[in-house]
Amino acid sequence: MPLVLARLLVLALLLSGPLRPAWAEDPERIVSLAPAMTETLFALGLGEKVVGITSVCDRPEAARDKVRVGGMSNPSLESILALKPELVVMTTDGNPKYIADQLQRFGIAIHVFTPRRLSEIPGGIRELGARVGAAETADILARKLENLLTTPPRFAAGEGPKALFVIWPEPLIVAGPGTLIDDALTLVGYVNIAADAGTAYPRFSVEEALRRKPDVIFLGLGHDRDNPRTQRLLQRLVPPELGHPGRIVTVSDALYRAGPRLPGGIVELSSGQNLGAKRSDR
Repeated sequence: MPLVLARLLVLALLLSGPLRPAWAEDPERIVSLAPAMTETLFALGLGEKVVGITSVCDRPEAARDKVRVGGMSNPSLESILALKPELVVMTTDGNPKYIADQLQRFGIAIHVFTPRRLSEIPGGIRELGARVGAAETADILARKLENLLTTPPRFAAGEGPKALFVIWPEPLIVAGPGTLIDDALTLVGYVNIAADAGTAYPRFSVEEALRRKPDVIFLGLGHDRDNPRTQRLLQRLVPPELGHPGRIVTVSDALYRAGPRLPGGIVELSSGQNLGAKRSDR
């Protein structure tokens, strides 16, 4: 039997019975195909209804016992269907469109989380909450972020400390324009020195970073200061003779994901504002 026919037969057996409706009220069996969506579903109190996640969904701790259905960019259609979900939650930022198309072909309802900018996240959380029967809890989560979005920054636009947010030390990858991190830096009052890059996560040379003279350098989660790669980067970016206390700030991965930990990530950035306004003598 040809491989394609065999795969179709397996899928047909997995979906034995009538096709599910495209909209199931308050789904009881949910598969999440993105880490941020998994975190959000658990924050909405729906952890018991989540039956499947991807291999990169690592938060919260309770999610780690769920069935894995493959990677975020290459989930297994057969594994998803085997869980007989009533809803599959996806994002446009990392999940392949062909999986969404295939799921809909087999009558599986999907919810696609589309927001990518910080200002759009509260609305996206509310839409997801309404879809899964947790509108009130979703509104509470959304309001936490909205409260921070309306807080005036400590510095006027362009007058705050210049910041560099390190995503990876070697090669040096930083947060550029159009990212949640860039939005958060701007919101708090920093000047992102990579805001004019042509890509969201540009590769910077150390020389270019030094030329732009950041006042504060944020190290994303996973960059232990004792790690040799991080040490080499810091020795080049912050020579010991400069001796700026508080110049290096280590933060978590809260701003990497469009989920319920975003408010905490914004607070982390705010805690790094101990250098005062931009100085003209540098």
